Amino acid sequence: MLSMLALTPSARVQTMPPKEDNTPLMAVAKPATKKPAVARKAAPAPKKVPAKIGKPKPKTKKKRKDSFKIYLYKVLKQVHPDTGISSRGMALMEDMMNDMFSRIASEARELCAKQKKPTLTSREIQTAVRLLLPGELAKHAVSEGTKAVTKFSSA
Repeated sequence: MLSMLALTPSARVQTMPPKEDNTPLMAVAKPATKKPAVARKAAPAPKKVPAKIGKPKPKTKKKRKDSFKIYLYKVLKQVHPDTGISSRGMALMEDMMNDMFSRIASEARELCAKQKKPTLTSREIQTAVRLLLPGELAKHAVSEGTKAVTKFSSA
């Protein structure tokens, strides 16, 4: 008899010609056994660093950076509640605000120096705004500034 090879999903089965002793015709191949897991060495424990002797180093606080970002966002939401602004747009507005602040402050300082006054007041700021900003924009800025100073003084 010819030997046949039959494959099944679970195991290989091979048919063999009958032997002289009464053994079964079919021999079932044993499934492969798992190799024993090789014991790995545990990772070495981290080395302990000796504690420094002396005064403990004080924690440094994050340096706080002043910006107009939150105020610009609040004004944007008052004017256009459904509109947002990108981070690049906010950075551009921040630069513009810092530039205008320094221009107004330097102009007000020059006005104080010309009048030989040691104190910079809201009057010098108002005059500096009128000198720097054009026409209608200056009028609106002065009225908003006057309103803010009045609200601050009454509180």
